[in-house]
Amino acid sequence: MMPAPVTVRRAQAFLPTARQALVVTVFTLLLSWLLHLLSGTPYLGVFGRIGFIGAALLLAYSAAGALRPRWLSLAAARLGAVVLMAPVAALVTALATQRGQFLAYLAQTQTLVGHFLMVVLAVVFGVLFSLLAMRSERRERERADRLQAELQKNTLERELLDARLRLLQAQIEPHFLFNTLANVEALVASGSPNAGPVLRHLIAYLRAAMPRLNDEAATLEQELQLVRAYLELMRVRMPDRLQFEVAHVAQAAGLRFPPMALLTLVENAVRHGIDPAMAGGRIAVGATVEGAGGKSCVWVSDTGVGMAETAQPGTGLNNVRSRLQAVYGASARLELHALDPHGVRAELHFSGGQP
Repeated sequence: MMPAPVTVRRAQAFLPTARQALVVTVFTLLLSWLLHLLSGTPYLGVFGRIGFIGAALLLAYSAAGALRPRWLSLAAARLGAVVLMAPVAALVTALATQRGQFLAYLAQTQTLVGHFLMVVLAVVFGVLFSLLAMRSERRERERADRLQAELQKNTLERELLDARLRLLQAQIEPHFLFNTLANVEALVASGSPNAGPVLRHLIAYLRAAMPRLNDEAATLEQELQLVRAYLELMRVRMPDRLQFEVAHVAQAAGLRFPPMALLTLVENAVRHGIDPAMAGGRIAVGATVEGAGGKSCVWVSDTGVGMAETAQPGTGLNNVRSRLQAVYGASARLELHALDPHGVRAELHFSGGQP
């Protein structure tokens, strides 16, 4: 859209707003009707004078904002313009209506008093409406300033949130990748025949996972796919010690989810639950997802060695909690529960998440 020409913008600065013109028009109609009833003067004649004075005062109010000198405040300029314009406008109406009989008009006490009252009414109502209009404009400016400040605040918070998520992802991704490579190295060093299949699974997994590591629009369904690939990789490494089940979750395709967060929980279950257990164990992954904006729970349970009483959440779990709260708010939480007779269930609770 082409910007308005300078001359048009300048003309607009002198003119009142449509709302101001409407308010003055309605008031002059009502005041003219009241004076018509009190004085018995024809309505159109009264409205002509009152309407002209009201329009003149309104134009003076508007033009004062554009023409005022820098040393004079906006309020003082507008009030001064209205006060000065009131007797001038009243005098112009008298000249227009009386024409050649103007001096005789002023010579009559009754008409002179009426003219004086007209000036007083113009000044009083002009000042009153000016004060109300400036108050309304001040409120509009304050509202616009609040909206602008809120917009800037939201923008800064979103930028901070994005930066925080990128930082946390940068801490998690190498942590997962290096742990997996360490497992492959151990198999190669021991001469295990499983080293080749594990490496092939790792390559396939990374080929699928790498494009999604920084995907801000990742979904729970994508995360479940990565978890299945990872657990297949781990089962090749320890086929006799690991069983797993990844449930099919309804609405998972439409649920926004922090990338690699669920994978971190599964990796912790393998590393701290199944690996230390002599007999291995079983890992189950599932979720309950309510409708749009409803409460959801994503969980990972294992039948490994369980938690020690003095165990404290490590970097991975702390990052998962922080990323979950960064996406879903402070009400989102990570809970760890001990299972009977042994094992751990990690639960992610949050609300919302629909893209």
